[in-house]
Amino acid sequence: MTTKTDLRESLNLLNSEITTPAEIFQNHTLRPILKLQNDLYLSLFTNYALRQNADFNSLSVMKKNLFIEQSIQKDAVLKNTFIGMTIGMFTLEELEMYQSDSKVFNKRIITMLIERLKSQMN
Repeated sequence: MTTKTDLRESLNLLNSEITTPAEIFQNHTLRPILKLQNDLYLSLFTNYALRQNADFNSLSVMKKNLFIEQSIQKDAVLKNTFIGMTIGMFTLEELEMYQSDSKVFNKRIITMLIERLKSQMN
């Protein structure tokens, strides 16, 4: 049977002796999940952007980036949907780690997601 971790690509990010557990979790769990779910995140945000701002595609790069940041930071439903899509790919062990400091991990998820969307929607 295929597991959730089998679906993820290994990113082979190196850790040093000063790498924190939160950074290890980010590099070994969050980043691979964000990469795996990328098409879903893009589709969801594109649909959201077009519903909110019919001329989104004609905006300048700077205005698109600002729209992406503000939308995800200010629209709680959108933000929580993205976080939920990410958490849904966790194993039980990963969920326990996430729950140990969910506020920090949510911030990491959103920061990485915003950068990912900005780099692909311009």
